[in-house]
Amino acid sequence: MPPRVDFYVSAESGADVRLRLACRIAEKAYLAKQKIVVWLDDAEALRRFDELLWTFGDGSFVPHDTFTQAGVACDAPVALTTTAPPDGHTDVLINLAGAVPPFFGKFARVAEFLDARPEVRAAGRERFKTYRAQAIEPQTHNL
Repeated sequence: MPPRVDFYVSAESGADVRLRLACRIAEKAYLAKQKIVVWLDDAEALRRFDELLWTFGDGSFVPHDTFTQAGVACDAPVALTTTAPPDGHTDVLINLAGAVPPFFGKFARVAEFLDARPEVRAAGRERFKTYRAQAIEPQTHNL
């Protein structure tokens, strides 16, 4: 069964807008006792998201860990990675990269995030088309 794909679209601009939205979705999934993978483009983006998970909300706590080696388990419910996902994390994929990850089909749900920057919207449209080409009809949530 293909994953459910949700695009969360903000009218605001800025990288932190996307990251804060992703933090809220990660927290919601964690509280629902799901295993989450956050996939990012590069180590600097991973570092920024890691830091933001500690500070995005008063009283929020989202246990997470950085995952760097394929084929190894991750004990934290939220795994941050720029590589393949850890074994056992197949509930939610939070995609903060510019492309659709090749392993997205392993997940029950995929969350995509767009802000108002034209380049982010353009990349999002391409990812939307990629999912449609896989016979998946993404849902859009305007925030």
